Amino acid sequence: MTLERISIPHQILAGGVIAIGRGLDPLSIVRVGEGLAAGGIGAFEITLGRPGALDAIAALHGRFGGESDLLVGAGTILSQDDAEQAILAGAQFLVMPVTDPVLVSWAAARGIAAFPGAMTPTEALVGWRAGAAGIKLFPASVAGPTFVRELHGPFPDIPVIPTGGVTVETAPDFIVAGAVAVGIGSWLTGDGDPERIAERGQRIVAAIGTARAGGRR
Repeated sequence: MTLERISIPHQILAGGVIAIGRGLDPLSIVRVGEGLAAGGIGAFEITLGRPGALDAIAALHGRFGGESDLLVGAGTILSQDDAEQAILAGAQFLVMPVTDPVLVSWAAARGIAAFPGAMTPTEALVGWRAGAAGIKLFPASVAGPTFVRELHGPFPDIPVIPTGGVTVETAPDFIVAGAVAVGIGSWLTGDGDPERIAERGQRIVAAIGTARAGGRR
């Protein structure tokens, strides 16, 4: 049987950031998305489990759907029903807090990039073998950059995206350790102010660019 695997979307790799929105107002979510895009952020994950999450995804898809520079995704995907509702609303990638190989394979077979959460080498390998586009290291603040570096010893081909407690101060260390991108939530999108979000977006994208070029900051 041929393994189905979707490549990491270029919008995620370009800026190296997946912005994460939790509990943001669906009526103002488009302005948040515009702030992210202005700051050079290429992907926006809306977590499920909060009121209005699917409406927020739909609103963002209406503004940024298709081949836009801002890719819209859904997080906290725990079941196929979650995945189906998110995709129906317009999600273009799926992020999970745990490693569910059946759900990862289901998404990959439908052309949807899936990022299962992993905290151990075993979970990372299980998710990768199921067809994940990349692995979400979660919670990254607990694992730290050293985990990313050590994981790439036996698994150099598995793309890692640390998420959970990542900030502009810690993101460069994860990139230097080998992460392809990072997921950032409240530090980036928490106040919902598009101008401040754009400013923070520019800061984090610049920090990641510097880290990729060989320096920490």
